[in-house]
Amino acid sequence: MPYAVVCTVLMLPLLTAMCFGLVASTDRKTNYNIVLIVTDDQGMMLQGMTPMTNTLQQIANEGATFANAFTTTPLCCPSRSSILSGQYAHNHKTINNSISGGCYGEYWRQHVEPAALPVALANAGYKTFFAGKYLNEYFSKEIPPGWSEWFGLHGNSRYYNYTINENGTPVQYSSVYFTDYLQSKLDNFLSSMDGKQNFFAMVAPSAPHAPFTPANRHKNLFPDVKAVRTPNFNIPSGPLDKHWLLTMQPSVLPESLMEQLDSIQRKRWQTLVGVDEMVLAIVRRLKEKNLLENTYIFYTSDNGYHIGQFAQAYDKRQPYETDIRVPFLVKGPSVHPKSLSDIPIALIDVAPTILKIAGLQIPISMDGVPIPLNEGRSTTERQILIEYWGEGNTETYNDECPWQAADRLQLCSIDAACHCQDAWNNTYNCVRHVAIDLNFIYCEFKDNEHFVEAYDLSKDLYQMENVGYNTLPSVKAKYSLAITNLSACIGPTCNIIY
Repeated sequence: MPYAVVCTVLMLPLLTAMCFGLVASTDRKTNYNIVLIVTDDQGMMLQGMTPMTNTLQQIANEGATFANAFTTTPLCCPSRSSILSGQYAHNHKTINNSISGGCYGEYWRQHVEPAALPVALANAGYKTFFAGKYLNEYFSKEIPPGWSEWFGLHGNSRYYNYTINENGTPVQYSSVYFTDYLQSKLDNFLSSMDGKQNFFAMVAPSAPHAPFTPANRHKNLFPDVKAVRTPNFNIPSGPLDKHWLLTMQPSVLPESLMEQLDSIQRKRWQTLVGVDEMVLAIVRRLKEKNLLENTYIFYTSDNGYHIGQFAQAYDKRQPYETDIRVPFLVKGPSVHPKSLSDIPIALIDVAPTILKIAGLQIPISMDGVPIPLNEGRSTTERQILIEYWGEGNTETYNDECPWQAADRLQLCSIDAACHCQDAWNNTYNCVRHVAIDLNFIYCEFKDNEHFVEAYDLSKDLYQMENVGYNTLPSVKAKYSLAITNLSACIGPTCNIIY
């Protein structure tokens, strides 16, 4: 097991910054435009990109696909906060989707948001645009700092009957499909660009998040699509196989639930077709305006999703590949067409990557590093922290299910056979370790059992065999040390390999 340091934190600040790519060129002659598309709950493991034919053709085939891309917290608000700040959740302090959990909370608004990505770009002269889902607890007339044009959704993902803050004025829509609304606003913005001012445009559709509502023109697509029957689909978990939440009854989902899971997969694909149409419209408008060759287009999602894996009905929040691995595509100047990269990257890398493209200095407070956009497949070693804080209290249980309020469970429903998706102590930290000869994850749960899970994904992609209790003590000790240090890391200390 390697025990190397990417850069010693004892170096002089300038040397440390140079090592982590934190000092970018100040030559502003080659500024580029940037478009960032962030979907909601679109994973990679369950054929999440299959319906995206335009996106694959216009971005993947014309640019790079990053096969090892991960969210650092598999939940909407913490992950989106990481994208905008370049920080792990333990630093931006948004740990769940609630105000009390930091989602659009006081710390975010006072300490993180004023220094986030759009502010840096706006200060550098970029015109900035946002349309879509921002943070789950955003219900405000305020425009977050740094945005020139703002069309922010109030609350969580919706497809109809939503409220948008349109540049400071809340406007309600009932019958306009949300993805079409976003496409229209973004198209207006791109049409106004004349190449004299660089821009950053971020668009965040609801798809394919619940309630999985497709546009009427798409509702009959993919009639034969079913939930992906992966090897870990609807299998029981023993006490040493998975942490306790996954071992609760029922041990497998009833056959009567399978039709619902199939429908969810089908509807999720249908909602993504609207996004796919929007991507094509973006490319066409950029080409028409002679802006395409000078524009980077990023496509990703905030987290993944599971549908039936390990007998959990449908959600995210778990440390498995379904939930933490996300699509990540980039097209732009210097990005080689049809390139596939195995370089491990995380969503905390988005902000520093965009700042580097813009020729701006990357703050030392950012935990992510710029993504090498044109270095092919060469895998570099990296340990990425995956952190999650379980939710659940005496008010979140469902009295229709056979559990007690004292169990402090959450997301328990009859529809999911009362196999709950979260709990107060579903709290874990993992090290996702990728290198040329290594593809591994090691997790420690903060529960009464101090449960450990680890998987050698080079041999066990579907995480069927927990090797956490069979790993050499010396190896476990190194990963445990990595978790301890990464869970408290700031900036350059987040890029040390243990």
